[in-house]
Amino acid sequence: MHDPLHIGGIELTSRLFIGTGKYSRNTLIPEVIASSGSQVITVALRRVDPQGGAENIMNHIPGHMTLLPNTSGARTAEEAVRIARLARAAGLGNWVKIEVINDQKYLLPDNLETIRATEILAAEGFVVLPYMSPDLSAALRLRDAGAAAVMPLGAPIGTNRGLRTKELVRILIEEVNLPIIVDAGIGKPSEAAEAMEMGAAAVLLNTAIATARNPLVMAEAFREAISAGRKAYLAGLGPVEEVAFASSPLTGFLN
Repeated sequence: MHDPLHIGGIELTSRLFIGTGKYSRNTLIPEVIASSGSQVITVALRRVDPQGGAENIMNHIPGHMTLLPNTSGARTAEEAVRIARLARAAGLGNWVKIEVINDQKYLLPDNLETIRATEILAAEGFVVLPYMSPDLSAALRLRDAGAAAVMPLGAPIGTNRGLRTKELVRILIEEVNLPIIVDAGIGKPSEAAEAMEMGAAAVLLNTAIATARNPLVMAEAFREAISAGRKAYLAGLGPVEEVAFASSPLTGFLN
């Protein structure tokens, strides 16, 4: 079944986006990419000492991947814009995941600053994928600001707590005519499948794979779960009823 996802002029056949953090060794990254089938990977920009011998994570990302630099560490729109511009100048492309976070306990996104950053960067030609707290008004403003997709959190980042914002994400799926990519909090393949069954366009996750006992098998499990969830959505889920309806006719019993 050919069911591509189009974002920023790129056709994606995988609806699983992954990250690069928390792996026990960076050499796992290309193996996870292969197991997951992912085509999009997010990376964080960090200041490094070129004399310090730090490993360049880019050496572990295959060239066919679409890079999604994120602005983690930004606390204002201006800081996010600066990081995005640095990423593009460094040759990481024009996709950017906007992250503006002031809350240091739950790491919840600042939607207002995220909208401001999206307006600026979309006008500069970036393909902007903003990470946001699921709120319909904010999502519509992000759409109007030029976002290519909207990325609501499922639960606080890194918690593996699942799709705790399910009802709010469902509203975004129904009301915002942009791809809705559930980002953060998904801890189990079944939760990713649930998001896809609802009509999410894709899922971005990192912690659930990176902290699994076997990241390669977990990446494969998420790949299959997201594919299954998408197929179920396209097939159309059956109605949910309050009372029983027999599968067989209630006539002609063999008494």
